Amino acid sequence: MFAARILSNSVVRTCARGPAGTRALHVTASLAIKEGDKLPNEELIEGQSTKIKLADLFGKKRGILIGVPGAFTPGCDGKHLPSYVDNFDELQKKGIEVIACIAVNDQFVMTAWANERQTEGKVHMLADPQAKVTKALKMEKDLAPLGGIRSKRFSMLIENGKVAKMFVEPDGVGVSCSLSDNMLEELDNRAAA
Repeated sequence: MFAARILSNSVVRTCARGPAGTRALHVTASLAIKEGDKLPNEELIEGQSTKIKLADLFGKKRGILIGVPGAFTPGCDGKHLPSYVDNFDELQKKGIEVIACIAVNDQFVMTAWANERQTEGKVHMLADPQAKVTKALKMEKDLAPLGGIRSKRFSMLIENGKVAKMFVEPDGVGVSCSLSDNMLEELDNRAAA
């Protein structure tokens, strides 16, 4: 049996029975960014050393922000990032002005990944080496096999510096709802409305 309540933008879950009949209390961090929220203006690194603030990159533009657990990992490299690179022209036709990908990796790994996947002119590849942006978005996930704190897999439609729509993988790492096909469908639905 679980009880949950919201206290000061934090979720507190109480487990009725913990180990040896004790009550266990689990507190999670602040709630994740949600639709309608402004992007944080934390600093990321593009290329070898160019510092970029996230909210400044998107400004008043219409764009897409994707978060991935790690560069060169199977789901990120084989499916998630390629779905946006391959559909870049179609996304641009639907009004997308900027696409950015963030990962909790250093700038050298992100630059190598950008070169490997030929993202130049299509997707800004942004390193978040200390997970500052990932934590500001409340999208961090502890993935021990990848070395600790990483980003959950997500995609966000950004309009005028705010999150207009979010797709976050239910388990944080799967590759389904955050792919570009869902974003294209969302853009079509908005155009038809």
